[in-house]
Amino acid sequence: MRSKPASFLPLVLIAALTACAAATDYPSLERRSAERMTGSARPVTPEAPPPAPAPASPQLTTRLTQLVDQARAAHQRFGARRGNAQRLVAAGGSGAPGSEGWSVATVALSDLESARSDAMEALAELDQLFAAESIAAAETGNRQTVDTIAAARDQVTAMIGEEDEVLASLRGRMRG
Repeated sequence: MRSKPASFLPLVLIAALTACAAATDYPSLERRSAERMTGSARPVTPEAPPPAPAPASPQLTTRLTQLVDQARAAHQRFGARRGNAQRLVAAGGSGAPGSEGWSVATVALSDLESARSDAMEALAELDQLFAAESIAAAETGNRQTVDTIAAARDQVTAMIGEEDEVLASLRGRMRG
């Protein structure tokens, strides 16, 4: 008995839904007069393209060249002193700290570090220029000068990286 009312339920729901579909007072899908385009709008003219980024100033280019040359000269001094330092560290670096051979090796290692410091001065100034121009580029959007400085900075960083590897190797052979 219970199944007869349950079987009428879907029929009642279908009848209720079809009653809603019989209504004919839906709005028209035609374009209304308020939806029609009117007015006197002019077509948008494209904006002029932004000006080409300004290249680095001649003063900056000259200074970058000087800094890279300074680092290159320091790197050449480092290379010239490298063989002597390697020889002295091999001969006396494993000796007791304070011994004659150890002291001579330490002085040779310090001489190499001095040559490296000249390159580090150039890198410090390049870092300073890079930071200042990066801040300016964030405001203006001109990254060309920053890229020019970064290229010079990368050259100097590569030289110093080589020197750091040599110094780390020699320090590793020193006792104490």
